[in-house]
Formats: sequence, structure tokens, C-alpha cells
Amino acid sequence: MTTYISSLTIPSFILEKPAASILLPIALGTAVGFSTRPDRTRNTYRTIKNPPGHPPPAAFGPVWTVLYGCMGYAAYRVWTTGMNVFDAKTTLLAKQGATLYSIQLGLNLLWMPLFFGLGRPIEATADIVTLTGLNAYLTYIYSKVDPVAAWLQMPYVAWLSYATYLSAGAGYLNDWSFEGKELGSKDD
Repeated sequence: MTTYISSLTIPSFILEKPAASILLPIALGTAVGFSTRPDRTRNTYRTIKNPPGHPPPAAFGPVWTVLYGCMGYAAYRVWTTGMNVFDAKTTLLAKQGATLYSIQLGLNLLWMPLFFGLGRPIEATADIVTLTGLNAYLTYIYSKVDPVAAWLQMPYVAWLSYATYLSAGAGYLNDWSFEGKELGSKDD
């Protein structure tokens, strides 16, 4: 069981508006992506050894934009459903879901700087394993409040599972260190 912690939760005025709820994770994800310098990230991705089945670098931006939009809309649906019912249990689940959503968003935004910015695959993999488990649980909570929101989370959980494989695979194939891999030194 989780707890609603208002100080760790995205403010309700964002979760109450679909556009704000959708745009917040997209904007934050974009900001983190640009803060880790896309050219350096692409070069690092091409320089390190990646596991079989890794996608081309150009796939990540569109995929994450869609996933961020879906997760934002799911959070909006759960919050508005939970705050507009007369069932205290549903309201509590919606509030707990909002706290978990906020925490998972922070973990999500932390992965890229860990993996690409700092070259720390062990920490990045620990982050994404935690993120995947947290989102599986969040999807369960969402299913108790709004089944559509839970379905909106399913592609995200599936992608996180795949991303966990990619993160752990790259870590393993590079001996859990990107040191000496000439991160960001290749020309595009």
C-alpha cells in the first residue's frame, strides 16, 4: 500500500487539466533530452556496445513523446475520476496514484542523465528496474480507479521492460563502465 504525499505529488491544478497533464511529462522529457546534449547522446549510443535488437537512435524521440503523452493523459483520467466520486477508497487510490506517478516521473527523468550524461550504467539500470516495477504497480492502482488509464499505461510498462533489457545489456556488454568509450567523440 502506498501513501499520498502532497509534497511529492504534482500539483492538482496540473492533473485537473488534460493539456497540462499531457504536456508536463513531454516538456520535462524534452528538457532532459536536450540537457544531456542530443549529439553527445547519439554518439555515446553508437560508441558503446548495445545488445541485439536495439533500435536506431531516431526511434527514441517519437516513442517517448507518445509514451509521455499517454502517461500524462492516464494521470489526468485517474485524478479527475478519483476526485469526482463519492467513494473514499477510489479517491484515496487516485491520490496514491498521483504520488506514485510523480515519483516514477522523477525516476524516468533521472535515467538519461545517469546513463548518457554520467556514463553510469549500473545506477541507470537500478533506476530503470525500480521504474519498471513502480509502473507495474501504478498500472494496477490505475486499474482500480479507471481501467482506460491502466490500458494507457501498458505500452509504457512494455517499453520500460524493453528499455531495462537495453540498459542492462549495454551495461553488461561494456563491463558496467563507459569509461574509455570515448563518449560523445564520434562525429555525426
